[in-house]
Amino acid sequence: MCGICGVFLVDPEARVDRGLLERMNRTLIHRGPDDEGYFVSGSLGLAMRRLSIIDLGGGKQPIANEDESVWIVFNGEIYNFLELRTELVSRGHVFKTLSDTEVIVHLYEEMGPDCVNRLNGMFAIAIWDSVKQTLLLARDRLGIKPLHYALESGKRLVFGSEIKALLAAGVSREPDYQALYDYVSLLYVPTPDTAFAAVKKLPPGCVLTCTREGIQVRQYWDVPLPPAGDCGSGRQDYDEEVLHLVETAVRRHMIADVPVGALLSGGLDSTTVSAVMCRKLQVPLRTFTVGFDVKSYDESDDARLVAQTLGTEHMEQVVYPGMIESIPELLTFFDEPFADYSAIPTFLVSRLAARYVKVVLTGDGGDEVFAGYPTHVAYRVSRLFRLIPGVIRRHVIAPLVMALPTSMERISFDYMAKRFVTGADLPLERGHYWWKVIFNEEEKKLLFRPEFLQMGFEDTYRTFDRHFRTAQHADPLNRLLYVDTKTFLLDDNLAKVDRMTMANSLEARVPLLDHEIVERVAVIPPSAKSRGLETKRLLRRAVRGLLPPAIRKGKKRGFTPPLPFWIRHELKDFILDYFSEERLRATGILDETYCRRMLDDHFAGRKDNNRQIWTIVALVCWLEKMR
Repeated sequence: MCGICGVFLVDPEARVDRGLLERMNRTLIHRGPDDEGYFVSGSLGLAMRRLSIIDLGGGKQPIANEDESVWIVFNGEIYNFLELRTELVSRGHVFKTLSDTEVIVHLYEEMGPDCVNRLNGMFAIAIWDSVKQTLLLARDRLGIKPLHYALESGKRLVFGSEIKALLAAGVSREPDYQALYDYVSLLYVPTPDTAFAAVKKLPPGCVLTCTREGIQVRQYWDVPLPPAGDCGSGRQDYDEEVLHLVETAVRRHMIADVPVGALLSGGLDSTTVSAVMCRKLQVPLRTFTVGFDVKSYDESDDARLVAQTLGTEHMEQVVYPGMIESIPELLTFFDEPFADYSAIPTFLVSRLAARYVKVVLTGDGGDEVFAGYPTHVAYRVSRLFRLIPGVIRRHVIAPLVMALPTSMERISFDYMAKRFVTGADLPLERGHYWWKVIFNEEEKKLLFRPEFLQMGFEDTYRTFDRHFRTAQHADPLNRLLYVDTKTFLLDDNLAKVDRMTMANSLEARVPLLDHEIVERVAVIPPSAKSRGLETKRLLRRAVRGLLPPAIRKGKKRGFTPPLPFWIRHELKDFILDYFSEERLRATGILDETYCRRMLDDHFAGRKDNNRQIWTIVALVCWLEKMR
């Protein structure tokens, strides 16, 4: 695990400045405090920071092939590297290290850019082929590891694990205003855009090839999408097959030369991963969790019960607002506006875990693979709801629901009911987006200043629509899972876990996103994954022999802090500071009156605007940092 960065100059007579590479690399030291490495050859420069996980004494990057015509820097882990190494040795390749990085170099010699198809793992890769004078950048299938790039006037390609490395190279800080417009609807900036006009995210499952003539991006993998009706019957018993897939993935993901632990929320996904480690693979395990001082948000009891059941060495920490030393600094790890506030406890539990281990396994991705969100059943409920005459829905039920008193509790009934009735008449695609949106298009007309809106912006729904169009031939549930994988999983959940663990020099691995699991489950009948109001039906059945019913049938869990309460009490002064007239006016884009009215409604308990408020706080923090 590490951070990587580099520069490619189109002019073959130009020379990369090593000092520039060093400045870029220093911004990534948190990703790899154990070592650094550089390769500079004329118009090409590669750099990396290393967090030593495999082959601790060797494996120093950059690494080359036998004749040093191919060089690589690599961020991630390749879980099938031992099998690939054996195959490559039989073909005559000579290895100098025991690392997974060197396997990629020799595999590239055999297959060129297609080598990524053989890799099982999470990765962001940069390979320099000096014979072909080609730089190859590649990102893993699901986007677990980040990779950003900027092509400046066709003269220079700059890349890095985090945007801060590109900014250190002098890449323009000019904001992408459409990206900011999209951000306030989604909590994040959707791929391939970033908050910077000059910087792009390499999409997951893609390879970028850069030559003197320019760049080309091609997709090498995507989630399988069988046509509706082609999945067969959902009556088949998939229990043993799914459990075997999960066990195989967890075993792969435990490969390391350092201690491995697990982040445990008490929910089905993280519990499944921990249970496989303890009960199937029989390894002693340390688990880590956080709790909160508001009962409806505190699920540390659930995690503790799981830990006791599995016999893990369990460590937990209750998070109070006062423990958050510097929220603005925490937000800067994302380099762009990011408003999923579960990043706060994720950072703190990562800091706890990093005291004892270098690697943790998590349950991330289980919801998108196995259909675990309430929105994955909402579309079925809305179809039944629409059977009620429209006049009753609109003039009786909706007014009653909208009159429900506002609750600040986690996933409160009034929030779910109000969101449901306001979106129940929408088509499948728009309805799914409605569950995700923070500020809708009408609200953004009030949130932003008129002069900002005059720039002209596209509806943020288009970021979902392009994925829905790709999946238009598939079953409705598979369409929703596909879109969630391409949006929320990628740009929110995986980005959060990567930045918050790496901020603590901790490697997070996500075995439920092993591509062999994703590919197989994607073609299993939708009715086997979710039926009626039941979510994760496939996974719950698969782990019946591992977990008692009380744990297996539990609700969705996660590290979600009680921000609605904190905003009104412990964090009130902090929030008021960021919503001051002076600060809001200084953004140049936000309407102070609308923002303050939204805040006042939350303080008075008229509305739970916690997500909207935090979205503004993160945006103000970012705009101030970028000045």
